[in-house]
Amino acid sequence: MMIPDALSVFTASTAVVALAEIGDKTMLLAIVLAARLRAHWQILAGILCATIANHALAAFVGQEVAGLIDAPWFRTAVAIGFIAMAAWTLVPDKLDDDEEGFKHRGGPFLTTLVAFFLVEMGDKTQVATIALGAQYHNVAIVAAGTTFGMMLANTPAVFLGEELVKRVSLTATRTAAALLFLVLGLWQLAQILGWLG
Repeated sequence: MMIPDALSVFTASTAVVALAEIGDKTMLLAIVLAARLRAHWQILAGILCATIANHALAAFVGQEVAGLIDAPWFRTAVAIGFIAMAAWTLVPDKLDDDEEGFKHRGGPFLTTLVAFFLVEMGDKTQVATIALGAQYHNVAIVAAGTTFGMMLANTPAVFLGEELVKRVSLTATRTAAALLFLVLGLWQLAQILGWLG
């Protein structure tokens, strides 16, 4: 099996999460937080810190699980997981009523840090980070790439808010993200079957 270099792992991790995040509920949360708290830089700092913690943990879980069960059936399960993520990405997200009515305590940074970390738990981008950690076995580079992808998607959301949602086709972006997940899953399956050498 060919081991990808650090740049390709970083680039793949960034692209997967940046595309998957467009229209995701954490992006919608970023827009809501920016509209209500009006402290853009503190919100971005909260998103960054929450994402680093969440995605480092997710990449670590993915790497450890893959390390414990590095068998063809597990690699096949990861590949199928990417294909399932392709389907899941096509489903539009919305914030639940309780997430929209969050309590603002402790200032914009702390509010964003806690809200973003909790909403990201079990989210598409966290699940994708677990799968990337399992595939690439590199916590630092996967977490750095997925965090960068999260910031690429959420920085415009914080500053441009609803204007961004009006101008960017969320359907086209979800379709591009789904295709990327599908390609990753099919590529891994082809590697397992020995079709890529």
